[in-house]
Amino acid sequence: MRITYKELYERGRALLEEGQIKDASLDARLLLEEICGTGRNDLLVHGDREITEQQYKCYVNYIERRRNHVPLQHILGYQEFMGLRFQVNGDVLIPRQDTETLVEEVMRNLHDGMHILDMCTGSGCILLSLLRYSNDCVGTGCDISEKALQAARENARALGLEAEFVQSNLFEKVKGKYEIIVSNPPYIASGEIPGLMEEVRNYDPLEALDGGEDGLRFYREIIKSAGEHLYPGGMLFFEIGFDQGKDVSDYMRQAGYKEVTVCKDLSGLDRVVSGVYGG
Repeated sequence: MRITYKELYERGRALLEEGQIKDASLDARLLLEEICGTGRNDLLVHGDREITEQQYKCYVNYIERRRNHVPLQHILGYQEFMGLRFQVNGDVLIPRQDTETLVEEVMRNLHDGMHILDMCTGSGCILLSLLRYSNDCVGTGCDISEKALQAARENARALGLEAEFVQSNLFEKVKGKYEIIVSNPPYIASGEIPGLMEEVRNYDPLEALDGGEDGLRFYREIIKSAGEHLYPGGMLFFEIGFDQGKDVSDYMRQAGYKEVTVCKDLSGLDRVVSGVYGG
């Protein structure tokens, strides 16, 4: 059978639209580019090129999986974040663009040689991005999931970065003090999880989503213990849900943090809360 690059793309896009995939056109193109080793301009410039049988079969398989709401990143096996490529699977939360706001806010206060702790590190995308874009910083990532830590270690190896990864229930096995503690903890209220997108609800690990009855459980627990692991003048940074800025800020002020600040993401929504530990 003879089918061109553009014809195959159109078939894939139509099938994804039938499956009510939100970004059907983009996902159809990205999957085809992954299989064929092509770029975004090939659809326009080389749309009449003929597809091999192997490429066709692989694409049909990818499209069917995506049509059934398997996340694009799980099909590709990676996600771009802060200009870096991170391997992802069902054991880690897929890095979101919103989380880049958290990394950027930390970087505004990050100096060479600092010690960084990434609480609930998952894929390691936050910690490893900070290490890549700084000099001589020392990083530790901790997570309750050993499978998540395996993914983080593999990402560190792939990026040529050195970091320590510790399996720990929050601060249980964390030692030492840090200038920076950063965390993107689970912050979805338990009752809201059944209403999440299928891609999130069925494929992101539940322990990376569920923030307890009000979604704020991990903020309270981390804030309670973080001071024991921060140098005086050290900083605590959180990613938050869009409606959690006031609550998390109040918790930090009550715990004695100074200069508590809420930062918005590119959509104008509250995304990051930070504060300075007074000691």
